[in-house]
Amino acid sequence: MRAAASRAVLAVAALLAIAPVVFLVSLSLRGVDDVQNGGWLPERVRWDNWPAAFQTVPLAQMLANSWVVALGATLLTALVAVPTAYVTARAGRSGKRLHSALLAAYCAPPIVAVLPLYFLLKSVGLTNSVVGLALVNGLANVPVAVWLLDGFVRRVPAEVEEAAWVDGLSVAAGLRRVVLPLIVPGLVAASLVCFFLAYNEFLFAVSFAQSPSAQTLTVGLSLFQGDRTVQFGQQAAASLVAIVPVYVLAVLAQRALVGGLSQGAVR
Repeated sequence: MRAAASRAVLAVAALLAIAPVVFLVSLSLRGVDDVQNGGWLPERVRWDNWPAAFQTVPLAQMLANSWVVALGATLLTALVAVPTAYVTARAGRSGKRLHSALLAAYCAPPIVAVLPLYFLLKSVGLTNSVVGLALVNGLANVPVAVWLLDGFVRRVPAEVEEAAWVDGLSVAAGLRRVVLPLIVPGLVAASLVCFFLAYNEFLFAVSFAQSPSAQTLTVGLSLFQGDRTVQFGQQAAASLVAIVPVYVLAVLAQRALVGGLSQGAVR
C-alpha cells in the first residue's frame, strides 16, 4: 500500500514537471491566433515557427555563447571555490566568518552589483564579451560552490592531511593531492549546479552584453516580445532549443548530482 502511494506521488510529480515542456511543444506548433484561443493542442500544426525563430534572432550563436559562458564560469568557480572551501572548513573561527560573509553576500539582490560590475568590466575592456560574462558569473557562483563543498572537506579526516604533512607535503600540495581526490563527487555536483545557474542567468547577460556576438540565449528569448505582439510560437521553439541540451545533461548527470549532494549533506 505504501509503495503504491509512493509511486502515485512520484507519477503526479513527474506529470507536473513535464507538463510545461509538453505545453511548450504545443505552443511551438501553433500560430498567434491559435495561441490566443487557448487550449493544450494546436488546431492546425505549423512547423514554420522553428525556422522563423532562427531567423528572428541568431539562436545558434546565442546558444553557443550560453555554453561558453556557462562552461567558463563553472571552471572559474571551481578554481576559486575549492581552496576557499578548504579555508572555511579548516581555518576554525576565521573560516566560519569567511563562510558567513560569502553566504551573506550571496543573499544580496544581484541588481545592486550591476552598476559597479559594469564599470569594473569596462575598465578592463570586457563589456559586451563572453569572457566578461563568464568572469562575472563564475565569481557570483563562488558562494554556492563553497557552501556545497564545505561539507565534503569537513568529511575528510584531518589525520590524513597531517600524515601527508609529515611526509613533506605542503598545505597546498596536501589540498591538491590528498583532499581534492576525496571530494571529487562533491566537486562534480557543485560544478553541475553552478553550470545550471550560469546557463540560466539573465540579469548580467542583458546588462553587460549589447550585441548578438556576446548575448546568451536567455537574452535572445526576451527579444521575441515586440511592442504590440509576442511571437509565442517562435519563443516556444527557441525555449525548447535552450532547454533540451540542459535536460539531456541533467538526465545523464543525475546520479552524480544527487549522489554528490546527498554525500555532502552528511557531516
